[in-house]
Amino acid sequence: MTATHTRPHASAKASAVRNVLTLVLLPVPLLVAVLPGTFAGGGTRRWFGGRGEGQRAEAQAAKDAAAAAFYELDTAQRDLRISIETITAVDSSPEARRAVEGFAALGRRIDEASQRYITAVDTHDLDRDDLEASVASQARGELNRAKDELVRVKADLDRFGEGLGPLLDKAETQLARLAPAVERARAALLAASNALDSVRASGMRADDLAARLAALAPELTKLNQGAGQHGVTGTLHRADHVLRDAEAVRAEAERLPERAAEIDKRLVSLRTRAQALTTRAGSVEPVLSELRRRFSAACWQDLQPVPEQAALGVRQAEEKLKEAGAARDEQRWADATALLGTVRALLNSTDEAVSAAGDRLQRLNAVAKDPQQEIERTRFAVRDAQRLAMAGRNTPDPRHARPLDDAVARLGRAVTALEGRHPDYWHFLTETEAVRRTAARVVEQIREERGGGAP
Repeated sequence: MTATHTRPHASAKASAVRNVLTLVLLPVPLLVAVLPGTFAGGGTRRWFGGRGEGQRAEAQAAKDAAAAAFYELDTAQRDLRISIETITAVDSSPEARRAVEGFAALGRRIDEASQRYITAVDTHDLDRDDLEASVASQARGELNRAKDELVRVKADLDRFGEGLGPLLDKAETQLARLAPAVERARAALLAASNALDSVRASGMRADDLAARLAALAPELTKLNQGAGQHGVTGTLHRADHVLRDAEAVRAEAERLPERAAEIDKRLVSLRTRAQALTTRAGSVEPVLSELRRRFSAACWQDLQPVPEQAALGVRQAEEKLKEAGAARDEQRWADATALLGTVRALLNSTDEAVSAAGDRLQRLNAVAKDPQQEIERTRFAVRDAQRLAMAGRNTPDPRHARPLDDAVARLGRAVTALEGRHPDYWHFLTETEAVRRTAARVVEQIREERGGGAP
């Protein structure tokens, strides 16, 4: 909104100055001749004097006040338009759309009030020499009404602007993040590129990292195109994505020499372990021979396949080691790492199978020599669970008592089974282990029901 304002009384003041100078410079006879015509109204200017000049001054004051109100409203509208543009650049929510609609409605009111003011100014020339007092009074009234309307609209505009506070704060926060986020993304891309160049200079290809970095080039192009084309929110998301992926590439590139060294170390370690396990696997057959000689078939039948399983496990591990070595030479780091994981799993399962035979012989020897130790250990576990079940009660909860009673009976049957001519010590050991597991489950259940603590 615009309006043209004329400097008040410019021509009147200039005319008055010229008249005064003329009076001072004229000779006395001419002065006497001029004065009668001047004060009698016979000159070219009509003088109001008194009330007329007061009306002109009041109209001019109303005009100045309206002009100030017009300027303040225009300034407020411009400032608020910047706020609305800030919000719409970031926020597309329903609240933001309502704010835009509300500002547009206020804009229409502002245009109407401004037009009323401009019309009042253009209609009345307060600098006219022949301005009538009634006209000046009419101008003053119209200008005052225009000013009052401008002030009312300005108040509504101010209240509307105060209501935009949360939306504007959110938008300004987003905009404040924009430039730093884009700059961080660009810096991360540069750091990733430099790290990749350094790794390649050391003789590593890092083709997968190079491909991942190249895939970010289109995203960088969009970042450079700016938020004006892709929006603030989209640009922020893109910057975060580029930053995250570029930092991942940089970290992996910087760690690549260390990763290669780790793979080399694991290759050597797993080869050594495979060789040692081959040697250990050779001891399984003698262990099985002793088990067959001293214990019943039930104590060792499940271990019969161990020698063959151990040989197969070691052989498969050695084949995978060769594949891992080839992947390392070809700098296929992910493949090499995965293959080494497979090798480790194969060796672990083979190691467990080989160890099982020796452990079985050791445990059977111990229980055959003194089964009472295993019996007492199991009875203690059951009695401990029974004490906990009875704590604070006259009778135990059937949910606890029943499994414990079954465990006592099961232990009794296992002990009785040792009285035969060829006792199955391995069955005895598995039964006692099962009894202890039952007791442990009951204890855990009781403690959970009582809040996790023993009474």
